[in-house]
Amino acid sequence: MNSKFVGTGVALVTPFNPDLSIDHKALSNIVKYNIENGTEYLVICGTTGESVTLTKQEKKEVIATIIEANQGKLPLVLGIGGNNTAAIIDEIKSTDLSQIDAILSVSPYYSKPTQEGIYQHFKAISEASPIDIILYNVPGRTSKNIEAKTTLRLANDFKNVVAVKEAGNNMAQYLELIKNKPDGFLIISGDDDLALGVTLAGGAGVISVIGQAFPKEFSEMIRLGLQGNAKEAYKLHFKLMDVIGYIFEENNPAGIKSVFEALNLCQDTVRLPLVPASKALKQKIERFVNNF
Repeated sequence: MNSKFVGTGVALVTPFNPDLSIDHKALSNIVKYNIENGTEYLVICGTTGESVTLTKQEKKEVIATIIEANQGKLPLVLGIGGNNTAAIIDEIKSTDLSQIDAILSVSPYYSKPTQEGIYQHFKAISEASPIDIILYNVPGRTSKNIEAKTTLRLANDFKNVVAVKEAGNNMAQYLELIKNKPDGFLIISGDDDLALGVTLAGGAGVISVIGQAFPKEFSEMIRLGLQGNAKEAYKLHFKLMDVIGYIFEENNPAGIKSVFEALNLCQDTVRLPLVPASKALKQKIERFVNNF
């Protein structure tokens, strides 16, 4: 089992200044905050990092800032995915992966391939990648579910396909994957609201959005879940439950950035087509943070 991806990984935001340039100081502070408070690994340039609105140069700068702040302390996962298989392979080959432990690759969006198309897409990526791959299934964003049988087929066929970040908010599919997965293959929750239940059922933990704002409590909840201590773990789950709902109420990462603003860790600036959280949502988030 690839134990470096067991526990709590966090999908880091990319903080922006009011002029929409990257706030590297805030990014560095968020990384250090997570290292100090129990997060197990960091995920760079995922959906929460607004990777689709970053230029190639900005991505390089974000990666460099995180590597510098991390100082080799936590494993790093880099998002490289899309719906142009050849372009993804090109990006893998042209990216310096020497400090990266795995690639997180989202299922092709917009194109709506068949299950065979999804399999062939990841087969090509697996054959091109010099490092481990975590599949990413998020049908709410891609409009196409990676069915459990496709994930399991990839897990069985390719040694460097080591895990799936499953974010379909579908407990039945989670359980099918946990029941039938090969030894050592990790089922990682991509749903903050289901993360504890998935972990208790035999999952490997979570790649979380809210975890980066409350790393101490969230990572402890997952550790208790991995130990099978449901009673103590659910105390923390209930403590965090409201804010998990809030951050996904409008869009991600506007919600989590609003939490960070309330924690004085970064501004709530996002790039279009996203807009900051509404006044009503911000007030709920501020109230939660102030009373936490």
